[in-house]
Amino acid sequence: MQTITAVQKQKSIGSVQFLPVNLFASVMGISGLALAWRQASKLFGASLVIADVIGIIAVLAFILLSIAYISKWVLYPHKVKAEFKHPIMGNFFGTITIAILLLSSVIGTYSHIVGQVVWVIGTVTTLVLCFIIVTRLLNGNIEHGHAVPAWLIPGVGTLDIAVAGGTMPFPWAHEVNLISLAIGGIVALIFLTMILSRLIHHAPMHTGLTPSMLIMIAPFEVGFLGYVNFEQRIDQFASILYYFGLFLFIVLFFKVFKKSIPFGASWWGVSFPLAALSNAALQYAMFVNSWLLIAVSAVILVVLNIVLLVLFIRTLKALFNGSLLKG
Repeated sequence: MQTITAVQKQKSIGSVQFLPVNLFASVMGISGLALAWRQASKLFGASLVIADVIGIIAVLAFILLSIAYISKWVLYPHKVKAEFKHPIMGNFFGTITIAILLLSSVIGTYSHIVGQVVWVIGTVTTLVLCFIIVTRLLNGNIEHGHAVPAWLIPGVGTLDIAVAGGTMPFPWAHEVNLISLAIGGIVALIFLTMILSRLIHHAPMHTGLTPSMLIMIAPFEVGFLGYVNFEQRIDQFASILYYFGLFLFIVLFFKVFKKSIPFGASWWGVSFPLAALSNAALQYAMFVNSWLLIAVSAVILVVLNIVLLVLFIRTLKALFNGSLLKG
């Protein structure tokens, strides 16, 4: 009787073979939220305990998802292979490497050595994945419909190397960060042009991919964070990156956040771009010290918290009713 009940529970939750790789975007969003609250402690005097608790949740989420996805890889290697080779879903493997880079910043607050080791791992895997994805695209015969915002993830991932490691003490870190900014900046610029052309001249994307449109603000806000962290100053170029990303967010907000779009794991794609915007807004507000920009950063932080809370609750609900891991 107990065995039957256990099987029924397993069926109700679903199978790990259907675990989507883009769920790692949740770690990106939660890590970004932890870093945003750390910024908020400087600007608003918020308690660092909030950032600490969220950071712990991010680490635990990454560990649980890693165990689950490794299980999928061991038990259903053909599923992982198919996902990696998919022209759209394959790009979401970048969420794993970006999550590692962001966790290096979260962990580095408590242990510099561990944070540096995690950053090195994230840097190597991010550069290797970017090389693989770009090489694959250059094989040709890519359909217009496959030019979607998810293309930006591997490129934006290299920008995150400088975001997390702009002040790394290694003698070679300066050049690695510079290479990463170069790769991420140019790749993102080229891909963004192709994606906008596809969105303008061809049929709209599938409804399930609509939330990923918010990824288009990431090159600007992550670019701002990476550039500022690398240069250790905010100049007019950084300001332009921040303001255009903010403008694009306002444009896309009304296209993405609609009740008509069903919930799915792809919704987590909005979390990190929004977290990057929040971190950039807080950092820029501290630099300019304008009441208006401080208010804007506060509003964006509130929106980020609400969005992540809703996504977290809906993901748990989908997990336990079996719709999240359903083939």
